[in-house]
Amino acid sequence: MDFSTVRELSNEYLFQNYGRLDLCFERGEGCYLYSLDGKKYLDAVAGIAVCSLGHSHPGWVKSMRDQVSHLVHVSNLYYVKEQAMLAQKLAGITPDPIIRTLFCNSGAEANEGAMKTAMKYTGRHKVMAALNGFHGRTSASLGATGQKKYQSGFEPLISDCYRYYEYNDLESVKSLIDRDTACLLIEGIQGEGGVRMGDPDFLRGVRDLCTDNGVLMIVDEVQTGVGRTGKWWCVDNYGIVPDMITAAKGLAAGMPIGAVMTTAEIAEVMGPGTHGTTFGGNPLVCASGCAVIDIITRDGLLGNVMRVGTEWKRELAEVSSPKIRDVRGIGFIMGVEMDSPESANAVRKSMMDGGVLANVCHGSTVRIIPPLIFSDEEKDVFMDAFRDAVARLRGRRAFSILRLRIPCGTLCPTLDGGRELGYGER
Repeated sequence: MDFSTVRELSNEYLFQNYGRLDLCFERGEGCYLYSLDGKKYLDAVAGIAVCSLGHSHPGWVKSMRDQVSHLVHVSNLYYVKEQAMLAQKLAGITPDPIIRTLFCNSGAEANEGAMKTAMKYTGRHKVMAALNGFHGRTSASLGATGQKKYQSGFEPLISDCYRYYEYNDLESVKSLIDRDTACLLIEGIQGEGGVRMGDPDFLRGVRDLCTDNGVLMIVDEVQTGVGRTGKWWCVDNYGIVPDMITAAKGLAAGMPIGAVMTTAEIAEVMGPGTHGTTFGGNPLVCASGCAVIDIITRDGLLGNVMRVGTEWKRELAEVSSPKIRDVRGIGFIMGVEMDSPESANAVRKSMMDGGVLANVCHGSTVRIIPPLIFSDEEKDVFMDAFRDAVARLRGRRAFSILRLRIPCGTLCPTLDGGRELGYGER
């Protein structure tokens, strides 16, 4: 089937709720995708931070083939071996005392499950979430997504229980938290909000406020978890232990999964009948999750993400252009804020035309969220395309950049007590 036929069928038979680019892929291998017409694209989008092992990873493919050959789905009417195995693996990579997991099918479902659990545990009804945050598009998670552009057209929301605080503003949190607050949702990095970094003192202050007020701190790791920052969880960079962690995206490398992880005490309130899902945690998706954790561990991908990501961010910060406002991020979640949505989309299009995929979020931020297997070679291909795209904004050919070998602490301070260097602060 050629691309024009795919587009015609899509336009005729699908909801038109996505603004799609004129691309359709036939296969993927490693860090590359191949379109229907055979063109090769370096993939720095990874299915929006989903394809953590890239495409057609041989170890993952073997696990999936083995699982499909003997059991795909049975439902949660029965014990599921693969579900128990993945839950055990997750308990091994989450901070103590988080050891229990509820499986579902997406990040939005995970956040809804976490909010339900918090309300049940605390007996309270208010939910706090950050302005500019993103927690999903289903009814309850949409309420917790503090961005009008996503909520517009769907008001009134299902309840008036939501309160929105300013991210990185502890006084804003203090002014809203009260004895009716069940939980506070927060991201260590606001991914859909433009790769906006959480300030370490703010996040630690939120942890203290939640503890002092009996509020459950829910950290949304849907986009940032499972190794994307060079650690298993973004909060590991801050030394914070939340009450609950939600995950999805990269946990199963392309299979639909969501997870709510919490302590045994909190999980205890969710007895039979309190929550459920037909497909959540079925053998196939849980086998995928097990393979992901095993491969990341075996191949040392956390170290790869931190090493390559540190150099990558340094090189992004060295690209000199008045069109670049800021460079943010850590590991393999980075954002280059341009001076306008037009500039960001021009960079994205220029790179795509040259065979490199990135995407734009929050209007004017070019977001980089590649597979965790990206090497120096792929990073260099990306940077050549990025420099050329930025140069084209100024109507001239790409220029070379002197890559300064400066000690990491100079340009890439740690999150612990450091601050992110924006463009112009170098």
